[in-house]
Amino acid sequence: MNAAQIHNFFRNDRFAAHVGIELLEVAPGRARARLEIDDRHLNAVGVAHGAAIFSLADLVFAVASNSHGTVALGVNVSVSFMKAARRGMLTAEAEEVSINPKLATYLIRVLDEEESLIALFQGTVYRKRDTLDASLPSA
Repeated sequence: MNAAQIHNFFRNDRFAAHVGIELLEVAPGRARARLEIDDRHLNAVGVAHGAAIFSLADLVFAVASNSHGTVALGVNVSVSFMKAARRGMLTAEAEEVSINPKLATYLIRVLDEEESLIALFQGTVYRKRDTLDASLPSA
């Protein structure tokens, strides 16, 4: 599958769409997306909820890890929040750190509009033998 097909495949991620995440770029082992923080993303103290930031990072993790056309499912993640985000656009960028036939590891940086680091997310996936195109919904 090429980058356009991967991008199209992830249009099926209904949760990311519900949250308001927009996928911007896809390349082998890489992805970039953004999320405009608004009232629905704020926690009780008025900053971006960790779940909103996690969801943004998790989408680029999924896209980058599946970008090779092989089904990849998260088996472990960790996230460190560095700075609170209150409003504005957040961008997440995923980078492949290592890959082998069964496991791959990714580092995701979440940045605000000033390019300040909001969160670091590290994740590992299990790479199945199944291909993404076999997982496409039938029409």
